[in-house]
Amino acid sequence: MSGLSIALCGLAASAALALLTWIASLLRHDVSLVDRTWGLMIAAPGIVYAALLPDAWPRAAWLLPLLLAWAIRLAWHVTRRNWGHGEERRYQAIRARNQPGFAFKSLYLVFALQAVLAWAVAAPLFAAFVGGRDFGWLDAAGVALAGFGIVFEAVSDAQLSRFLGDPAHKGQVMDRGLWRYSRHPNYFGECCTWWGMFLLGLAGAGVYGWWALVSPVVMTVLLLKVSGVSLLEADIGERRPKYRDYVARTPAFFPWRPRAR
Repeated sequence: MSGLSIALCGLAASAALALLTWIASLLRHDVSLVDRTWGLMIAAPGIVYAALLPDAWPRAAWLLPLLLAWAIRLAWHVTRRNWGHGEERRYQAIRARNQPGFAFKSLYLVFALQAVLAWAVAAPLFAAFVGGRDFGWLDAAGVALAGFGIVFEAVSDAQLSRFLGDPAHKGQVMDRGLWRYSRHPNYFGECCTWWGMFLLGLAGAGVYGWWALVSPVVMTVLLLKVSGVSLLEADIGERRPKYRDYVARTPAFFPWRPRAR
């Protein structure tokens, strides 16, 4: 198979998961199910590339465990967090804006879009597996950065889950642990993961792998400007006044010591 055919097989894998999630969303009347499979839609092309690209191994032996650890943990975390809460507020707003016929419209407005974005984010996986270069220092740097990001994100999510699960913290703002140094340490960890994956893509494809820069750039823009920081903080200061003081003293993204108040 040609490289283009294999890349399109990766897109088909993301699209198939998106389609299955769309069908489930019709049954559950819950478009936010897409968040639960987002990480899996990114991982699916990587599995396809590892299976079909003849030069994928042995680099895949390093990259696939990182990829699956990130994707499975994220899917589990989002599923557990959202279980029993129904459709998320932001998706309810999208549903309201696109009536009538949102059930069908969501196929392309939400699920097809997510599949294409997931495929774009998975670009370094193709680059890493297509080149067949020897494992070197750039691979080691990519593994270290991606591994750090996965652990940083997981610890951040676990700290927030424990905080929110304690009734004594109702109405309070999480400003402990990693959240003392960043308002969104989980997003910072996720960005580190995909910049690390990009380094692995460069290690595999060399200078011809620069096109895989689309992955960390897309992920960073999504987390900072689209579905992450900007969206979550759009009205949180009005709903939770204590958050304004948290914003004043705590960096939004890159962890750093809190500012004096």
